[in-house]
Amino acid sequence: MAIVDSRIVGQSRSTKIFYSIVRGLVVGICRSYLRLRVVGLENVPREGSFVFAPTHRSTIDIPVASAATRRRMRFMGKDSIWKYKPIGKIMTGLGAFPVTRGSADLEALKRCIAIVQSGEPLVMFPEGTRHYGPEVQPLFDGAAYIALKTGVPIVPAAIAGTEDVMRSGSKAIRFKKCRMVIGKPIAADVPGGGRASREQIGDLTVQLQNELQRLLDEANRLIN
Repeated sequence: MAIVDSRIVGQSRSTKIFYSIVRGLVVGICRSYLRLRVVGLENVPREGSFVFAPTHRSTIDIPVASAATRRRMRFMGKDSIWKYKPIGKIMTGLGAFPVTRGSADLEALKRCIAIVQSGEPLVMFPEGTRHYGPEVQPLFDGAAYIALKTGVPIVPAAIAGTEDVMRSGSKAIRFKKCRMVIGKPIAADVPGGGRASREQIGDLTVQLQNELQRLLDEANRLIN
């Protein structure tokens, strides 16, 4: 599948309208039933690409993350979803793009880079999978790599309360209070415009982890 596949880059007028309607409904539900409050909206760029990097405690984090901006943000989905064309079109409209499960990480990174280079924001959960508790777990370096590769900033965010809304292994949703705190963008420039070294990627990942921990502590304080 080519990287320039329409499921990966590009957005039509109808897609924008569809996303806007669905996002409005989702965010409205989150604000009404989960009492979602977002702090730091002014830190989200209004134009241009960026990597949105939230903490990850629940599947609910994906719809909650959409409250950060009215712009469509993109996120990875299993390519098997796109085998069913109607569902695939809906998922693409909602911002998902296909990545082959079990494929090399390089393929996923290339597709993420294509998203960023197309001008759209990209959502990456740097902790990888869902974790629980108040401590930010060691991060994967994918977000830092993509940011340094493309020169776009990372926007860190902490989401608190969602692990009580939908717990691991449960399909039941409980109406608990949620908070999202968004930090200031972290610049990801390579001096001289050269290629990022492993050390630079590692340093940016550590900087991101420290900021996420600070934001998660703040988000948890707002919950309690």
